[in-house]
Amino acid sequence: MFKVNPYRPGAGLMPTYLAGRDEDIQNVEQMFDALRLNVPTQSIIFSGLRGVGKTVLINRLQKLAEDKDIFCKHIEVEERNDFISQIASCSQAFLRKVSTKEKFKNLIQKPLDAIKALVVSFDPNDNTFSLSLQEKELYKSINLTQSLTEVFTTIGETAYKSETPICFFIDEIQYMRSKELGALIAALHRTNQLGYPVMVIGAGLPKIYKMLSDEKSYSERLFLYKEIGSLTYEQSKNAIEIPASKFGITYSNRAVEKIISLTKGYPFFIQQMCQIVYKNTDEKEIEYYNVEENIDEFFKTLDIGFFKVRYERCADSDKKFVFAMVKCGELPCTISNIAKNLHKNVNQISTTRAQLISKGIIFPIRYKELDFTVPEFSGYIQRLDEYKQWRKES
Repeated sequence: MFKVNPYRPGAGLMPTYLAGRDEDIQNVEQMFDALRLNVPTQSIIFSGLRGVGKTVLINRLQKLAEDKDIFCKHIEVEERNDFISQIASCSQAFLRKVSTKEKFKNLIQKPLDAIKALVVSFDPNDNTFSLSLQEKELYKSINLTQSLTEVFTTIGETAYKSETPICFFIDEIQYMRSKELGALIAALHRTNQLGYPVMVIGAGLPKIYKMLSDEKSYSERLFLYKEIGSLTYEQSKNAIEIPASKFGITYSNRAVEKIISLTKGYPFFIQQMCQIVYKNTDEKEIEYYNVEENIDEFFKTLDIGFFKVRYERCADSDKKFVFAMVKCGELPCTISNIAKNLHKNVNQISTTRAQLISKGIIFPIRYKELDFTVPEFSGYIQRLDEYKQWRKES
């Protein structure tokens, strides 16, 4: 018989109950209120490991912004680097919205020309605009920062005059190219200086703080930084109990404690564990032994999905680097200890280190120390036969 399951593990899937993010949502709601009053507002960057709910949070914030009649567009940056085409498309969508009101149609041409210049110069495969060779030369720019700044300031001016504030939601921001990220920061900075109601809410892995500060020193003043981590005990308890309570199902205290212990309070892990336990339990109260009986299925599900998909992105040299990190025992670990475990010097493994950071598998934490972007990834590696064999041989 079909059984409705209130738990929803997935990439960015909104849980039936969003635990532990009330303060963040309330703070951003106040910023949205300021934006609606044409008050320039700091942008926000949320960072955290995989599975902490960054995408879920910004999706919730986007819905909140839309309810306040703020123009919103979601951009997910991918490793194939399609940021320019996406920001151009989002800007065009904004102009289409504004142009539906007759009194604002005169505001469209200047930002439209700026978008044309951006697309023609930096996304040559985009055929959005049918231009002659002469026109293409006219719109061509050689400076991405200037071109993107022109787009932001002109749509910002339109947003101000039409009283239609804009918020771009940018997920996986760590995959942006360096020059694109630098251009985005400069464009947003200039738009804020001019007092236009445009803001960005971004989300990504922990390395984005360093990426932003490396690009522009003033990025620390341009953005509010918020780290999203695992849930507290009480927040985890709510994430476990509240969804099931709607169906008259409760958890014993020992069952809750066991789930929190297993999941370490990471929202995705809680959703995955509870979905499995709920599916396999017919009683009205979920007990400790119900959780115990499903631990193997929980780890198996994570291993063949959440963990494996990241592990399979690693080349052979990447895997050995990861093995060497796990062999250190305690994370984060120093680059010198990793090199020692690989029987190499630090310079010899620097390329692999850079590749793994670029792929979003590891990130630098503190001086010359590294950790995994995926919580509990070291436990998965330790369960692999490939790792066990490497340990024997090394």
